[in-house]
Amino acid sequence: MGAKRQNLAARLGVWSAHHRRTAILGWLVFVVLATVVGGATGTVTASDDEMGTGDSARATKILDDAGIDEPASELVMVGAKSPDGWRDAAADLSRALDRTGRVTALKEPLPSKDGKEALLRFQIKGKSDDAADQVQPVLDAVDRAKDAGAEHGVTVHQFGDASSEKHLNDLLADDLKKAEFTAVPLALGILLVAFGAVVAALLPVGLALTACVAAFGLLSLASHRLHLFETTFSVMFLMGLAVGVDYCLFYLRRERDERAAGHDAETALRIAAATSGRAVLVSGLTVMVAMAGMFLSGLLLFKGFAIATILVVCVAMLGSVTVLPALLAWLGDRIDAGRIPFLNRRSRKGVHASGSVAGSLLKPVLAKPAFFAVAATALLLALAAPALGMKTEQLGLEKQFGSDAPLSVSFREITAEFPGGPEPALVVAKADDIRSAPARDALRELTRRAGKGAELTVHARQNVAEIAVPLPGSGTGAEAKKALAELRADVRDVRAGTGSAHGPALTAYVGGDLAESEDFTDQLGEGIVPVFLFIAAVTFLLMLVSFRSVVVAVTSIALNLLSVGAAYGVMTAVFQHGWGASLIGSEKVGAIENWMPLFVLVVLFGLSMDYHVFVVSRIREARDRGLGNADAIREGITRTAGAVTGAAVIMVAVFAVFGMLSMQDMQQMGVGLGVAVLLDATVVRMVLLPSLMSLLGERNWHTPRYLRWLPQVSHDEPAPAARPASPTWQHV
Repeated sequence: MGAKRQNLAARLGVWSAHHRRTAILGWLVFVVLATVVGGATGTVTASDDEMGTGDSARATKILDDAGIDEPASELVMVGAKSPDGWRDAAADLSRALDRTGRVTALKEPLPSKDGKEALLRFQIKGKSDDAADQVQPVLDAVDRAKDAGAEHGVTVHQFGDASSEKHLNDLLADDLKKAEFTAVPLALGILLVAFGAVVAALLPVGLALTACVAAFGLLSLASHRLHLFETTFSVMFLMGLAVGVDYCLFYLRRERDERAAGHDAETALRIAAATSGRAVLVSGLTVMVAMAGMFLSGLLLFKGFAIATILVVCVAMLGSVTVLPALLAWLGDRIDAGRIPFLNRRSRKGVHASGSVAGSLLKPVLAKPAFFAVAATALLLALAAPALGMKTEQLGLEKQFGSDAPLSVSFREITAEFPGGPEPALVVAKADDIRSAPARDALRELTRRAGKGAELTVHARQNVAEIAVPLPGSGTGAEAKKALAELRADVRDVRAGTGSAHGPALTAYVGGDLAESEDFTDQLGEGIVPVFLFIAAVTFLLMLVSFRSVVVAVTSIALNLLSVGAAYGVMTAVFQHGWGASLIGSEKVGAIENWMPLFVLVVLFGLSMDYHVFVVSRIREARDRGLGNADAIREGITRTAGAVTGAAVIMVAVFAVFGMLSMQDMQQMGVGLGVAVLLDATVVRMVLLPSLMSLLGERNWHTPRYLRWLPQVSHDEPAPAARPASPTWQHV
């Protein structure tokens, strides 16, 4: 195959093909070692003390530094149809709870205003981080009381730190298992249709899964330096499967197209390595750098997402440009083993049927590019319009699990009769001497301002004090947020008024669930701007270096923003306004999970590069061979249509699985990403991109004089004609 020079992807592909045993065994050894070492070291998850930011994080740090561990508290409400009808059931339940050996600080039942309900308050023994693992006997005792009470018209509802955390952990585990057992067969089925052969379909799924397994091991190692959230592994699997299959699909599709066009095995593999392999490297690098932008958010959650996605994309990318060409060289014609009749029919020139369909759809677009550019842009802007009214918040349990979930029902029932009980605000104060007169005066003033129901606890030995302050309503609504803001203002006033010549006598901050949610949301608002600027800048630079074109770099960012905007709009319409939410088993929640916009922005900027780099590289390849702008666009779009369609269908299918899971944030993530990828592969790549490039003409490829120092990154020129296969590449 004639070429002026070989790019890195081509050199990697040729080396792997000639040293296929080394490449394949090396990959297997790497996967096994990463899995074994990661499993042996275990995974370190983030504790409650590490999750926060702002004043609430400072309040938590005071308690943590003092060695004060807030026990996990639980609430059980026993109700009856008549006043005091709950007494016998409550007494029996109290004795049953005590017999579990897991309960401490069990208080006398607290009657409601009408006397028909009573609240049992207690804590789970041991450390709060271990409470979810210790609460099962308590849950069993409450369930037995619930069953016994049903016969006598007595209702029992439980809610608390340990029970909700256990429910969340169990739900996450079940959802991840459901995603794994659903997404993989879906991807395999789609690949069977795309390739029409069992072996060709198994190869991308196998490589993607091994990449995920290896990345899981590496992430376990990384978790010892950067502690992780439980959802991080779900995100890694979603990204790893989607990206891993896509990269292999692009590479394998190009190799099969070149073989079908008449090239021998060696030439076809060299062309695939130099073109699709290069696109995989550029795309993978862009995704990884984009994901690194999440480190600028200042939040541990996003730092975990960043390291997880960077690891899995890196492993998938390396596997696609090393072990994949080795496997293709080893398999040879056996890649088509297990052919499925009537699927994957091609023309003699190797053009997949989807390319013919794409060609037909492309004719009117290239004939009237201005009309279709305006129409496609208007459609995406219309879909994005609902995002102008997007509201974000940290979704409470009722919204997260659904209003009909047992835990949500219990939460609602308890807060209705005992407002603010489950989630009080917590004022945490420290002083050099908490028993000094100025500190006592400040604590007394803080307790007075906190109002009725505030409970002061002083830890004299640690010089720390806590004031639990009930919040109105459910403890999470607008009324509670207003009360929290007033409480924080009071704390700042008292803190400022305790100063002396030697400094403040008392340092105090407000924590608690609502305070943590508000601080988290505020930090997200501050972090999204630098993250976006970073991602836009690195995307621009990578596209500029890859294509030596300012126009291609700018349009890349513009097209990605349109996709992100449309995703935001659909998410807002479905989950905030409830339009069509019931179709996916969800419901209107009135807001978007506060971390979702930033996450979707980063992920989509990365994933959009898959299609964009792949398609634009093929257009540039045709342009470099001397084709005119319109002909190059037509060839690039039609030749990549099969791979882009297959990759998009797989990604949308994987994201759709997450869109139908139990938790609201997983549903929002799945729908947002799925819709964006679908629009990106259809409206953007099939209509907006070709129409825009057609209008821009030769300006697409113009390199300004001041940028001509950039290196020329090109692919190898494919051989003009087929030749006999090299015996050194024949399979054994």
